[in-house]
Amino acid sequence: MKIITYNVNGLRAAVGKGLPEWLATVQPDVLCLQETKLQPEQFPADVFEELGYKAYLFSAQKKGYSGVAILTKKIPDHIEYGMGMEIYDNEGRFIRADYGDISIVSVYHPSGTSGEERQGFKMKWLEDFQNYVIELQKSRPNLILCGDYNICHEAIDIHDPIRNATNSGFLPEEREWMTRFLSAGFIDSFRLLYPDKQEYTWWSYRFNSRAKNKGWRIDYCMTSLSIKPFLKDAYILNEAVHSDHCPAVIEIER
Repeated sequence: MKIITYNVNGLRAAVGKGLPEWLATVQPDVLCLQETKLQPEQFPADVFEELGYKAYLFSAQKKGYSGVAILTKKIPDHIEYGMGMEIYDNEGRFIRADYGDISIVSVYHPSGTSGEERQGFKMKWLEDFQNYVIELQKSRPNLILCGDYNICHEAIDIHDPIRNATNSGFLPEEREWMTRFLSAGFIDSFRLLYPDKQEYTWWSYRFNSRAKNKGWRIDYCMTSLSIKPFLKDAYILNEAVHSDHCPAVIEIER
């Protein structure tokens, strides 16, 4: 099973930049999207149905903002929209698809770059998200949590750890949260398999950052520890250029 996570930073814009053609080439079983920035009635369903994908969308109430989706070749047993927490569900940040005893999540963690209020919102979300998925594991133990976490965990995950140490996304308290989250029974699949590989999933549109590869690794395919024996590979597709992010991939074999 090949699962890809991709923050497309506007799904309609990404479609215009060749996303369907790329998807036809890479052929994941499941594609988890973040920042779709559209309402369900604006989704170009025909484009993806032609490629064999059924789409499930969870959009933000605010138009042109946030939003997650799961595109899948196999029809899930169940789709769960949101986490049952209105403050977050209004922003369209979490959708889950169940396939037998495996659950795949597309999640879009908040950014704190716009100021203290949203940074506080982000920190509260991180605690609530962790509590939610730990509770969810009791009934759905095999979780694959794909998405944009908006956090670089370690210095290897960011191009300039010294100068970014006071920036949202690499703050000590965010990094400490991720350490605690992983210690609570989750795996960063890419880092587990490639402890020394320095690759990124996001580059600022400013300062020609992508051409200079001055990036951040903030998109992850996290899994429950129970998935570890089935983990075949995890990698980053940094040649995909439909967004300021690029896709991250996990392959499992059971």
